[in-house]
Amino acid sequence: MRHHLLFLLAFLTYFTALAQDAPTQFTLEEAIQYALVNNYSAINASRDMDDAEKQKWETIATGLPQIDGSVSYQDQIKQPISLIPGDFLPGGEPGTFVPIIFGPPRSTTATATLRQQIFDGSYIVGLQATKAFLSYSKNNKEKTDQEVRKSVVESFGNVLLAQESTAILNRNIAAVEKNLYETEKLYENGLGEEENVEQLQITLATLKNALNSNERLETITLQMLNVVMGLPLDHPTKLTQSLDELVYQETQPDLINQEFNLENNTDYKLVLNLNEQRYFEWKLARSRALPTLNAFINYGYTGFGDPITVVGTDAQDFTSSILGFDLNIPIFSSLKRSASTQRAKIALEQAKTQLEETEQMLKLQHDRAKSDYILSIESYKTSKENLSLAERIEKKNEIKYSEGIASSFDLRQAQSQLYTAQGEYLNAMIDVINKKTALENILNPYGTPEQ
Repeated sequence: MRHHLLFLLAFLTYFTALAQDAPTQFTLEEAIQYALVNNYSAINASRDMDDAEKQKWETIATGLPQIDGSVSYQDQIKQPISLIPGDFLPGGEPGTFVPIIFGPPRSTTATATLRQQIFDGSYIVGLQATKAFLSYSKNNKEKTDQEVRKSVVESFGNVLLAQESTAILNRNIAAVEKNLYETEKLYENGLGEEENVEQLQITLATLKNALNSNERLETITLQMLNVVMGLPLDHPTKLTQSLDELVYQETQPDLINQEFNLENNTDYKLVLNLNEQRYFEWKLARSRALPTLNAFINYGYTGFGDPITVVGTDAQDFTSSILGFDLNIPIFSSLKRSASTQRAKIALEQAKTQLEETEQMLKLQHDRAKSDYILSIESYKTSKENLSLAERIEKKNEIKYSEGIASSFDLRQAQSQLYTAQGEYLNAMIDVINKKTALENILNPYGTPEQ
């Protein structure tokens, strides 16, 4: 029992240490770099690249020498009997048959065969295709990293949005509670109307409901960020950047003027990989009309008798060896190979057309992403100015209300206008972040051109 407790303690200590090793505070860039290593999709994409390297060697190895061995032991419990004419034996009578057993009841056979491919057109094409396959795996990993980066940016922004919304709601609630307290005192002293109190109570209840909902949303968005980064749901992640800092960081006018290079775009590189794949499939179909030549040599041993006493007087041993060549020449396939080659050619032409379409679509997507990013920055600046105006309007109406110049309806309308402006401002901030990410995905400044 003591050993079990010690093992459990060591197990818990190990995993506690692992959890402590994971950082808890992140900037956006730190979160991205952590996710690129620990995100579940990123991990599997790295494994896909390793798998591609293994497949490359698997293809190469098929053209290298192959050695196979086999061992067989037979014990004929009841040996078959054959009949031979009696006159075959000395003293035998013609027209009669004599039962006879051929061979000993036990035998052991061992054989080793070396095979070497001399010429095979499909092998040559396969070697050429390995480079294209490795390129595809690399570009697929790049695409995965791009998606991970996008997910981290969106999740990071959503957490900051929820946190900022909570802070704003708390400030709004504090301001309304102050107004409500003063209004209730005025009403109790007969200097105000009950409707004014009720209006503020409605506003306060609405804000508190929004706060409760937003606090739950804040927890969910933080859990989503943890999952995207490859962390446990309950990991105590803290963000060290505010939403204002992030928006300032993500507002990059230079990005708008960056030249669009198709060769940098990940989707374009993947379509190029598809064209390479179709090209090699076409070459493979053509290579099936070529002859194939293979060589082999084997060495065999056969022992008759008990394998444990093969060296004894009752054992007989024999060896054998064969050198041979296999030449296969395709002659006539009823136009099957021709049809297969034509189909591969059609698939290649389709891939070329898809490449042309992708070029045009990516140029269009770049123009649209650039326009959306510019619009998001403009909308952000406008919403920031509108928020400033709404705050001043609400402040003036609050002063007028306290002095009895404005009604509770006027104050509530100014507050609603302020809350709307706050929401639009926060959404505009998130929109800048997301639109910048979308433009980056098109430009792909983190990638390298396809070679």
